[in-house]
Amino acid sequence: MSAVKTTKAVMSQSLKHASIVARRSHDRGHADHGWLNTYHTFSFASYFDPNFKSFGSLRVLNEDRVAPNNGFPFHTHRDAEIFSYILSGELTHRDSMMGNGATGASKDQFYRIRRGDVQFTTGGTGISHSEENEHTNETVHFLQIWALPWKNGLKPRYHDLTIDEDKKRQGFVTIISPLKAGKQASPAQEQAAIPAIPDTIPIHADMLMGASIIVPNSSATWTIGGHGAVTSKQDRKIYVHLPMTKDGKCKIRMPDGTILAEGDGAFVTGVNAGDGLEIQSVGVAEAEVVILDSN
Repeated sequence: MSAVKTTKAVMSQSLKHASIVARRSHDRGHADHGWLNTYHTFSFASYFDPNFKSFGSLRVLNEDRVAPNNGFPFHTHRDAEIFSYILSGELTHRDSMMGNGATGASKDQFYRIRRGDVQFTTGGTGISHSEENEHTNETVHFLQIWALPWKNGLKPRYHDLTIDEDKKRQGFVTIISPLKAGKQASPAQEQAAIPAIPDTIPIHADMLMGASIIVPNSSATWTIGGHGAVTSKQDRKIYVHLPMTKDGKCKIRMPDGTILAEGDGAFVTGVNAGDGLEIQSVGVAEAEVVILDSN
């Protein structure tokens, strides 16, 4: 976790060696199906752009809003690490690993995720699940993120994590980090599922995910590579995303002075593990910033 500090009027002079390229919200793929309003940072479904197919291990970043009593019916995933970050509302998850009785008993506990929750799936050899908004009148707003695993044919697995809102206001909180045992993990190590960073979700990729809520006129700094948590130290690929949560009232400033509005993102390259990426909040509302740090 990183500390929050008050910003100065001058632009940050850190990371002069970095390349920062904005990905504007209006340039993303977009589809409004009525029940689903979705924006695609990378090629997905009917949206295809050869310039935006993936970024390091990061394959999908969708910002979705699903209407009440609607959702994604049962579908199958294989060989992908998939996680949902809930921004508002609630999302109910059911899958092929649980019987009907167990599912019914759990739906109001583990599998109904709300603001502050992250639900993670290792698709591996194949798993079917559904994601539904069973609320009667509230839309669910969430990020759906896919990463490419370091090897295929893994055993399907689920994890979940609730992130304390106050901790996110103190700086960046690491949510996901690589499986500590790495690519050559034994079955026992896979079962133990120990992450490189304690109290995070383990992922089968050289990737980190972090988030922070930054109040106006302050900043938070993400330590690239998570203090030695990653294998690949050089030329990390960082994607910064500012979700659409405050009706356009939040903005952030990148180290080179680039301003990102809600829905915008930025590709950061030419950086290494140990570098600090300072994000400044320069809007009139607090900014919830999500970072994906990949090999």
